Amino acid sequence: MSGVKILTVSEDEGEQRLDKWFKRRFPQLTQGHVEKMCRTGQIRVDGARAKAADRVAPGQTIRVPPLPDTEAPSRPAEGRVSAADAKMIQNAVLWKDEHIIILNKPPGLPSQGGSGQGDRHVDGLTEALKFGYKDRPKLVHRLDKDTSGLLMLARTDRVARALSEALRHRNTRKIYWALVAGVPHPRQGSIKYGLMKAPGGGRGEGEKMLCVHPAKMADFPDAKRAHTDYFTLWFLGTRMSWMALEPVTGRTHQLRAHMAELGHPIIGDGKYGGSAQENAGDGWGAQAGGEMSKKMHLHARSLTVEHPITKELMTFTAPLPDHMARTWKLLDWNEKDVPADPFTVFK
Repeated sequence: MSGVKILTVSEDEGEQRLDKWFKRRFPQLTQGHVEKMCRTGQIRVDGARAKAADRVAPGQTIRVPPLPDTEAPSRPAEGRVSAADAKMIQNAVLWKDEHIIILNKPPGLPSQGGSGQGDRHVDGLTEALKFGYKDRPKLVHRLDKDTSGLLMLARTDRVARALSEALRHRNTRKIYWALVAGVPHPRQGSIKYGLMKAPGGGRGEGEKMLCVHPAKMADFPDAKRAHTDYFTLWFLGTRMSWMALEPVTGRTHQLRAHMAELGHPIIGDGKYGGSAQENAGDGWGAQAGGEMSKKMHLHARSLTVEHPITKELMTFTAPLPDHMARTWKLLDWNEKDVPADPFTVFK
């Protein structure tokens, strides 16, 4: 174990999340280690307690408590990614150049390790995504474990900072597809409920978010403003709907909590009511013929982003995962029958 250190964030490290700063400086640490040290007050930023998700900037001082010297079990060591996992994650690559990699993340695979996530996740498989380059690519955002679709990785710290900045300042557009219970009315609109962590909940994937009415935000200082635009692409009677969802902000579980608050939870989402047998509409899920998957039907379908080096505006589209493709076939829905971006088509 090393002793207590006070380190300064360098100019080269730029602005980034505290947990990412720790894991780049100390690769032996897991996400769980960092979160626990923050929770217990062992990590301090400029002398104050901090959360793993807080952002640090050049010039700030960070108290680093005694750390284990052993390698982290949650990230496979170089050359330790199994052949099957390497093939799986390489097959998920939709596009790559010398700066960025775009993945179509399969459902069930966490983006990063952490509490309850095990040791198999995208961040731990990046050794297989080097493709001849010296360094592992770096995640610049995350998807929930059971959400499939588009995920960006950066090959260098410089590109990671540029993409993180673009995400933070909303210079990117993301459209998700979801299958939800019932049919929203109106069929197009915005959800602007704030979000706050439910008391007594878990952390990361295990936590649950509560919605706060916009008029009551001042009563809940921990609530963060959140904004989701939605558009009903197709529907089946009153039973279920094919939705396009655009997160204007990027809060934890935002789309899942917002659709549940609207009374139309995402099918297969047990945490927010999407696995119950009774919901908006006249029955769904197991009632839809017994062939519908019980996995969560939420997919990051399209991503538009300015390339951090060439400045070209690029749009990527991810095919539906197998369980959603089977549901679409069951419901006789065709991807070609709907606009790729209904939010601009029907303005």
